Amino acid sequence: MAEIMIIDDDTHINDMLCEVLQSEGYTVSKAYSGTEALLLLSGRKPDLILLDLMLPGLSGEELLRNINGIPVIVVSAKTATSDKVGLLLGGAADYITKPFDIDELLARITVQFRKSRSLSEGVIRCGELQLDTDSHTVKYGQKDIKLTRTEYAILKLLMQNEGHVVAKLTILDKISDDTPDCTEDSLKIHVHNLRRKLKAVSDTDYISAVWGIGFMLKC
Repeated sequence: MAEIMIIDDDTHINDMLCEVLQSEGYTVSKAYSGTEALLLLSGRKPDLILLDLMLPGLSGEELLRNINGIPVIVVSAKTATSDKVGLLLGGAADYITKPFDIDELLARITVQFRKSRSLSEGVIRCGELQLDTDSHTVKYGQKDIKLTRTEYAILKLLMQNEGHVVAKLTILDKISDDTPDCTEDSLKIHVHNLRRKLKAVSDTDYISAVWGIGFMLKC
């Protein structure tokens, strides 16, 4: 069963989440400070992390920058939109504010594991849209969509972060190995062409621009 690490200095919340998650069949590990969590993560890799921000020692924001390859759901009392946007752009997979409904949190955890399973199977799905990472093909239903190398790389990244804004500089950084020719000036053109191709076969505008920040794909 999947392992979830809870990082929260509030012992009541930490213990409550541990009990609920174990009752759902998850394996649970716990940390009560950012420093303790960093030490634990040096020797193990949980499948998902629930991260509070206001931690003793290393803060949640600082810890997030040291976590790679593990989906992180931020669970915090900070409610400002700027905090949420900054953390989502900084690598968090999701954000839920305290106090939270436990059923909603469990649903968000399920969504993250569903995404992870899709990635491990080599196929990323978004409604009828599917991208095969093994064959590098994209389909809408049974219709093939012909994309350039750059368009494919952009779509793959946006589908991996479905429902979240991906900053322009993040896109350029993540796809740089595959598409070194893509620049900040040409990115808008590539996205425009990608949106046009997707809409032509699906009659759906999957990708939206978030002014001054980046782009988001929504099913």
